[in-house]
Amino acid sequence: MQDLTYRSATQLLQDIKARHISCIDLLDAFIEKIEQKNPDINAVVATGFEAARKRARAADAALNKGDSWGALHGLPMTVKDCFEVVGMPCTAGLPMLKEHLPAQNADAVQSLVDAGAIIIGKTNVPMGGNDFQSYNDVYGQTNNPWEVSRTPGGSSGGAAAALSAGMTPLELGSDLGGSIRLPAHFCGVFGHKASFNIIPKQGHIPLSPGLFPADYAAGIDVAVAGPMARSANDLDLAMDLLVRPDRAQRPAWQISLPMPSKKHLKDYRIGLWLDDPFCPVDAAVGNVLQNLADTLAKAGARVAERKPDIDFSHSHAVFVALLAAVGAVEMPEDMYARLAVEGGSPDGRSDDPRERYLRGVIQSHRDWLKNDLERQKLRHQWAVYFDDVDVLLCPPAPITAFPHDHGKFYDRTLAVNGEDRPYATTVYTWSGLAGVAYLPATVAPAGMSTEGLPVGVQIVGPYLGDRTTIQMARFIEDEAGGFLPPPESA
Repeated sequence: MQDLTYRSATQLLQDIKARHISCIDLLDAFIEKIEQKNPDINAVVATGFEAARKRARAADAALNKGDSWGALHGLPMTVKDCFEVVGMPCTAGLPMLKEHLPAQNADAVQSLVDAGAIIIGKTNVPMGGNDFQSYNDVYGQTNNPWEVSRTPGGSSGGAAAALSAGMTPLELGSDLGGSIRLPAHFCGVFGHKASFNIIPKQGHIPLSPGLFPADYAAGIDVAVAGPMARSANDLDLAMDLLVRPDRAQRPAWQISLPMPSKKHLKDYRIGLWLDDPFCPVDAAVGNVLQNLADTLAKAGARVAERKPDIDFSHSHAVFVALLAAVGAVEMPEDMYARLAVEGGSPDGRSDDPRERYLRGVIQSHRDWLKNDLERQKLRHQWAVYFDDVDVLLCPPAPITAFPHDHGKFYDRTLAVNGEDRPYATTVYTWSGLAGVAYLPATVAPAGMSTEGLPVGVQIVGPYLGDRTTIQMARFIEDEAGGFLPPPESA
């Protein structure tokens, strides 16, 4: 029989509703799993077990009276340590925030709590959420449950590791440069990067806490929130609760995402972009994705090697420029001044990853507007592509989970087909395709590499086509087997 803590959130909620398990017993099962697994993995870095037990008992009492708090009644879950949760510290991996105790929940967290969720802990991130590994000076390093010598990814690395190891059935993550999708891929779980600006980010760090205590919050470009889980149904369940306008817009606006574009797999037109000279894909990933494409074709889907009419190199350059501008918003003045003096290459055209990022940090407002104009052109090209294709399948990253590397960001390398390539132009390049264009992208488990590491597939859809990409993840789950627990010996 499957370990209770590896069941999907949807299954567990059915068990609660049918009285197959009490809320307090389910909570205690997850607490036991955290106490068992977390010492080796270090994914859950702050807990509120006693408050959670009090709420679980209240959830059971409500059920005994025939009352329901909502779709997540009594479900224990963790939240990425960039979202504020009352009763637990919120650090975003920054030592200066080690003692920060929020006065209110982040908007997205409150949506889950209002639906009956029980927040039991926070999961680890890189410092400030700014890396594709999850380690910091507050809580240390998080390890991949499949192989502890490797990273679970970042910045939602603790979230993905906790899901994979059975320490939580549902997570709330965030994604700027692949921070939901890369960890989902590395840890063999599901993750959804929502379309831009459909899930409130108020109460997410960065920005610094306390800047916007009321109805207004700064709109951070590219960054989005989204659910992480062990099934596509769980992603859908969470999206039903998370999608809403920002507080100030709610008196007049509402968001109703369209239903999936098709009902059956055989009706889907699936485009493939499985490799590219600009960012080559390692065979460990590419072979699994090709096998998945063949499986979907055999199941009746219309699958073809077809990509949008965009220049990958240009798209990435625009992405990095806009991403760097986001990172500069709260950069300390002395650091910004130093980078401004360093500047970029004299002609402004160097493809060196660090110089490209520097140019983005110190770009003028005029340059940002020009980059935004290029982004809108990319969005149009994607929209034209999705006139004839329902979803695109591509890698979330060109490599599987890699060994921990705490060296300087721009000195790191990753091996792709036996060749060392720069970390900064490898690990997040494929995720930038959807990010820069504000598109929804779902990652689903696609299979296992020959090394025994998870491989995910990135499913990209048209803007606001979130339910379509999640629907395709559901079909892939059916055909490829979905989530698998990591071996106990990992």
